[in-house]
Amino acid sequence: MYNLLLSLAVGVLVTLAMKLAGFSLWAAVVPGTLAFLVAYFLLARRVVKQVQALSTRVQKELSGQPSNPREMQQMIQRAVKMLEGGLSWGKWQFLVAPELHAQIAMLLYMAKDFDAALPHFEKASARNAMAKAMEGALYFQRKDPARMKTAFEAAVKTGKKESLVWAVYAWCLVQLKERGQALQVLGRAVEANPSDEKLKGSLSALQNDKRLKMRPYEPHWWQFGLEPPPTPTMGGRRVQFLRR
Repeated sequence: MYNLLLSLAVGVLVTLAMKLAGFSLWAAVVPGTLAFLVAYFLLARRVVKQVQALSTRVQKELSGQPSNPREMQQMIQRAVKMLEGGLSWGKWQFLVAPELHAQIAMLLYMAKDFDAALPHFEKASARNAMAKAMEGALYFQRKDPARMKTAFEAAVKTGKKESLVWAVYAWCLVQLKERGQALQVLGRAVEANPSDEKLKGSLSALQNDKRLKMRPYEPHWWQFGLEPPPTPTMGGRRVQFLRR
């Protein structure tokens, strides 16, 4: 990445300058190393500020209230274009591009553009639990249980404190008639989150042969698009988007 290469160049130049000034190699390495660290910190900070500014603009774009599905699609597409414009920063700093790919993938998924979302999911950061969970939900809808489980396992590994991630995983397993595995997943979830009453309630429901209800996980549950949300009886419904 450019920031690392530039910082290394600064460190080497300072080391050489100190050596030419008459210092021993070991004495020259110390200021060279410090120069490298300072340069890398400043360059990385510059990129972080740019990405934070981009995130602010995207959040502002997504904070609107679309009056119809077409407007919502247009709003999401504008946000995706903005995030795609930030991918160039991935050449400068580690981990930036994978996180932006995760955000793009989630937006495209919520827009039901699964074909466009999949390549971004594949490039997304494995540390983004919600993105991995949505990838699992995508494979569930494509009737690919093996890849679905792989994605969800990655999601619960990094997002073990995210109750929604565990619940969606279990819900998909129940739909696949794998109730036993769903019980195991929720058992692991409660073990990792012993004070989470929502997960305890979901586990209890399955243990008593009851339906796994996702109401406790609303409104973010609706963003997975696995069940149709209830039709509002009065007024409009504000569309909410995942934020990290």
